[in-house]
Amino acid sequence: MTIDRALPHTADNLLLTGAAAGTRVQLQAIEKSFGGTRVLHGVDLDIAPGEFVSLLGPSGCGKTTALRVLAGLESADGGTVLLGGRDVSRVPTQRRDIGMVFQSYSLFPHLSVVDNTAFGLRRRGIRRAPAARRALDALELVGLGHLADRYPHQLSGGQQQRVALARALVTEPRVLLLDEPLSALDARVRVQLRDEIRRLQLRLGITTVFVTHDQEEALAVSDRIAVMDAGRIEQIGTPEELYLRPRTPVVAAFVGLSSAVPAVATGDAVTVWGATLARLGTGETGPVTALLRPENVRIEAVSPAPGAAAPGIEGEVEESTFLGSFRRTVVRTTGGDIVHVQHDVADRYEYGQRVRLTLAEVAVAVRPAA
Repeated sequence: MTIDRALPHTADNLLLTGAAAGTRVQLQAIEKSFGGTRVLHGVDLDIAPGEFVSLLGPSGCGKTTALRVLAGLESADGGTVLLGGRDVSRVPTQRRDIGMVFQSYSLFPHLSVVDNTAFGLRRRGIRRAPAARRALDALELVGLGHLADRYPHQLSGGQQQRVALARALVTEPRVLLLDEPLSALDARVRVQLRDEIRRLQLRLGITTVFVTHDQEEALAVSDRIAVMDAGRIEQIGTPEELYLRPRTPVVAAFVGLSSAVPAVATGDAVTVWGATLARLGTGETGPVTALLRPENVRIEAVSPAPGAAAPGIEGEVEESTFLGSFRRTVVRTTGGDIVHVQHDVADRYEYGQRVRLTLAEVAVAVRPAA
């Protein structure tokens, strides 16, 4: 089944467009409170069949609660959950036909890898032999077929999480839910498993919702990202849209690295360091804080000889870090602001060196002045 083009999805993702079956997922006006404290404020989310959507935000923003409402592990105080157009708001978790992977591996220590993987099938009444065969197929899918007879304590963290993923997929669910599944792993394994999850999702065409507080993870694997804050979705869009065209200061500050500096805003422009640039979005005028992306800041050494006044602002280098394909230098301006600059590795700046910063002519996001 191909994706209904009337539904939201990433139009330029050819792999997604050609994906197989998937299920439309909708959250409509979801409200949820705990002990009198509202944690979800009318959350609306519409996910296309076969789409990979991440819920991204800081701790306490409501992303895991939204996922648990979708899974049926929490009941909403208001609103509707739809899977494939069917209202499942009052349908128990085990009847929603979903697979879920948690941050903790949640494997049974007394069961072998293959028996852990087959657990959901056995609960559904499938006999041991056919359940084991399907479990072995799922383990092969995640590259662990050769470890089927081992026990959880004999596996690494990454391998245990692959078993959890196989167990979630073996029942062939309509929707896959991932609740920060990589946060307990070391950096190298996280990247490997992150990319593997995305490859499997594209191969299977399964609708996937991924909860994370790690923006790099979300940017790397998602078709679209819903940035959440204080129980609301601030913006949903492709990784490129969120990074290049943030609609709110919250999104601009949370997605990607930004340096906050004083500025002055008018209706559709913002003046920073004497340069007037286009403004992303609208809002208050007068003194504001501009959010500068490091790749949009230009840096050059200041000549010791006096000369004519130059545009931009001067400062001193605090540190400079080699990051492979680029170098990131941190500068403290004469106004005391810390600014991150991303530049060519061939340009090296030393601690304490006087430099001048200017801005590329790109639109700038702003937030209210501190």
